[in-house]
Amino acid sequence: MYRTGVEKWEKAFIGLCLFAVLVPLAMLFVLLADVVMDGAGRLTWSFLTSLPSRKAELAGIKPALVGSIYLIGLTGAFAVPVGIGAAIYLEEYGGDNWLTRLIEVNIANLAGVPSIIYGLLGLEIFVRFANFGQSLMSGALTLALLILPIIIVASREALATVPNGLREGCYALGSTKWQAIRQVVVPMALPGMLTGSILAISRAIGETAPLIAIGALTYVTFLPDGPMSPFTALPIQIFNWVSRPQPEFVINAAAGIMVLMAILLMFNALAIYLRQKYQRRS
Repeated sequence: MYRTGVEKWEKAFIGLCLFAVLVPLAMLFVLLADVVMDGAGRLTWSFLTSLPSRKAELAGIKPALVGSIYLIGLTGAFAVPVGIGAAIYLEEYGGDNWLTRLIEVNIANLAGVPSIIYGLLGLEIFVRFANFGQSLMSGALTLALLILPIIIVASREALATVPNGLREGCYALGSTKWQAIRQVVVPMALPGMLTGSILAISRAIGETAPLIAIGALTYVTFLPDGPMSPFTALPIQIFNWVSRPQPEFVINAAAGIMVLMAILLMFNALAIYLRQKYQRRS
């Protein structure tokens, strides 16, 4: 009797969990289908290579697309080496002391901070204090701060999965700690580190609030020519079109969302490919 009652509660709990997962997925599928139906007809080569325009039928996403590519490239260049280096230090050298525990707690807390807070931080530090202005450099550094905790946590988890026996075997053969880390530990942990880094960068691609906070432009008719150039990005361009009353711009926004989704899927596919490749090599 008792077992029967427990089984009923277990089935009810599992059913509730499935409902909580399937309902958002169904809503997401409906939204994606609506976006594809609205934007598929507008998604042409001219749309990808044209400059923005006040006429919806002539507007394109070229500056926003190029700006997003530059922005994500700079963000990855800043965040990935620093994040992986910090993870190696905390996991391999930091030890168990009050300073390491304090850093770990702060990293975990920073991973949950809303993105708009990072935008305000970037506005104060990079735009005003460092005097970078509303440039690609300010945007990239702000997004690097946003994804840095995620990269550190993911990289530490990957390093923690490497068996200690491999480290001890390296020491037994006479290698130094750094040689063991560089030649054995990091290559073994590389699939997880790359996957976490790429997924963190994928999150940065779709961020709008930090870029709006630092003052990124919404209407740009030129391409960025360097790190200190003003810029726009796909999420900002989409936000600009959605906020306009004309239905033609809403269709443009749907096409822009499709391009953004395609970039995100490419990054996710790259993460899966690299993980499988390096796992086979390990």
